[in-house]
This record gives sequence, C-alpha cells and structure tokens, in this order.
Amino acid sequence: MISGVLLDIGGVLHEGERATDGGPQALAALRRAGVPLRFATNTSRCARAAVAERLRGLGYAVEAEQILTAPRAAAQAVTERGLRPYLIAHPDLEPDLRGLETRDPSAVLIADAAEQFTYRRLNAAFRLLLRGAPLLAVARNRYFQEEDGLSLDMGPFVAALEYASGAEAELYGKPAAAFFRQGAAELGLPPHEVLMVGDDVEADVQGALAAGLQAALVRTGKYRPGDERAGDLPFPVFDSLAEVVRWLLAPDGAPVDERCRQASSRGRRGHG
Repeated sequence: MISGVLLDIGGVLHEGERATDGGPQALAALRRAGVPLRFATNTSRCARAAVAERLRGLGYAVEAEQILTAPRAAAQAVTERGLRPYLIAHPDLEPDLRGLETRDPSAVLIADAAEQFTYRRLNAAFRLLLRGAPLLAVARNRYFQEEDGLSLDMGPFVAALEYASGAEAELYGKPAAAFFRQGAAELGLPPHEVLMVGDDVEADVQGALAAGLQAALVRTGKYRPGDERAGDLPFPVFDSLAEVVRWLLAPDGAPVDERCRQASSRGRRGHG
C-alpha cells in the first residue's frame, strides 16, 4: 500500500537546467489524484526557497515548505545540541543556516561547498576534529549529475576528513534514516506507506528501504546501468518519473505496460 510519495529532486524532476521528460505533467497528475507529496533533497548549494523557485521555473508547482533539505535538518540539529559549527558550505546556503552561532567553533559542519573546499578550510576543520569536535555532514554522496556530466559531491571531502582525523561523520541527509522518517512524519503517514522515488541507488533507494519506506529507482539523473542489482532488497525500476506515476495511478485491472507490471510485482514481493 502506497499512501504518499517522497520525490528526490535532482535527477528525478530535472537534469541540469531542464525538466525530465514528462516530469511536470507527472507531478500535476499526482496532485490531481490527491497523493500527499514531499520533496527530499541533499542539495546543499542553495537554500530551499531558491530550490522551489527553480522548480517553478521548470514547470513544477512546488512551495518551499514542501521541500525537505539536508542543510535545514543539520542546522536544526546543531541548534538543538547547542553546538557552534565551523561551516564549510556554499554561500547560497546562508538563508537556511542563518542564526547559527559560529564563534569559537565546537563542531565541524560540511555541506556541498564547491570551490569553498579549499585546503585552508579543510585543514582548519581537520585541526578542530583532532581536538575532539564532532564532524557533522549534510550527506556523503559521491557525485551528482550536472549539465556537462558527473561532478564530485561532498562525500569525498567528508571521507578525507574522516580518514585524516579518525572521526566518523554524523549524517543529516539521505541516506540517514531520520531524514526519511521526517519526510514520512510530515506526510502524516507511517514509513511503510511512503514511496521514495530517486535516481541514486545508495542514498535514495537503499537509504529509504533501510528506514522502512518503499522505494523506486528511475533511470534518469545519476542512474548507471547495473544500479538495479544493488543491495539485498528488491525494488522496482522505471525509465522515468512519468512511468512511476502511470504505475501508481493505474486503476485495478487497467492495462499496464509490461515493464511497469514486472517492476510492480518485484516491488510488492520485496517490501509491499
């Protein structure tokens, strides 16, 4: 039983500066059907208001309040714990990190900083970690899809600091179970009734399954051949978000394309 949907953004709703084929129409169909929705993303180069504005420019009706971002989750955790983070983050994230106390840092918080990943800043973080400061990371994704190809995400930099300092990063975005469960809670649904749709087999699909959600992989964005065989739990695989939505909204007994029928069967056997 699927009662609500969490949608990844990059790679599912858009690839670079264009909407995925049929994506806006698929989202509109879900809304017309009254399916509860949230948008879950590890993106940490811009604040969620900017993410919503960008999506609206691509034809998606999305409000900032419907978007779950890992930086917001991390900022909330830092505040609740009374930590003062040394920030390595993209300047465009400032709206979502505003108000954090950063004087005399007692922790290290890393987001996707792009050119801000300098030796000086990484070395300052390394020295704090050697003094016992906790290492907090928005995520540890290895790469993401840009218009001109795959690009390094923050994961390699998190791994470098872990290796050098011996610290272990605490994650606040996908694939952390708490992030997915927060999405289910915002939908007002138990995790097992929520479907996570993503293009990242590790962060989106395996993370959601481990958190007790259902999950589906789309062959867009960072998907690479062979991803459908990852992990121990089976999951349905579709060519696009549009195909996922056709499967979800198909009435009982209606003809469904063979690819969707096989994916549906596989998904229900594994975790339906």
